[in-house]
Amino acid sequence: MTDVHTSNSLGDLVAANPASARVLERYGLDYCCHGADTLADACRARDVDPAAVEADLAGLAVHGDTAWRDLDAPALAAHIVATHHAYLHEELPALDGLAAKVLGVHGERHPELVEVRRLVNALYADLEPHMLKEERILFPAITALADGPRDFPFGSIANPIRMMSLEHERDGDVLRALRSVTRDFAIPDDACASYRSLYERLEALEADTHLHILKENHTLFPAALVLADDHV
Repeated sequence: MTDVHTSNSLGDLVAANPASARVLERYGLDYCCHGADTLADACRARDVDPAAVEADLAGLAVHGDTAWRDLDAPALAAHIVATHHAYLHEELPALDGLAAKVLGVHGERHPELVEVRRLVNALYADLEPHMLKEERILFPAITALADGPRDFPFGSIANPIRMMSLEHERDGDVLRALRSVTRDFAIPDDACASYRSLYERLEALEADTHLHILKENHTLFPAALVLADDHV
């Protein structure tokens, strides 16, 4: 178990215990793009009883990888690429094709699959170039900053961080829309194996991407800004 207080930020709660993510998601609390919000403020915004959330979180055993919290900025960037980017580079094109296949078979009986297909394609189209910008521009710049002051063609490191954070917000919106249109990834009674696989894998992708964005927004990007300030 971990100590839980309503003054804790959502990001700190998930970083301390990844199992907290499922509880926060159940209450509709966005630890991904709004990890800096305190539990109290997030509950107030969603009209959720903070005592109920606090009780559910306090009873959780610590489960999941927390070692990434101890990595320095360059090592954390490398971890994100090896863990989350590698997963998305493989899974996104596969899910894009699977969504098209399921739509073709079940679209007449389940017209919501048109929107599912559109959203999966939008996520694929957005995340692929987003990750390449991080891998080729932002993350190498963060690694360079760890070795000393640098001049970058894009100016301050805050500039690409701001852009990546805005893109995270957009991807978070797509993931929320996917959860909504699938009714929380509820699998219909007439679903075939491919249909079931699509929804199960989309839910897994949502969880992984939320944690991925948390690591960047809540830990990597602030650490990079500190490095930049140290070198001013």
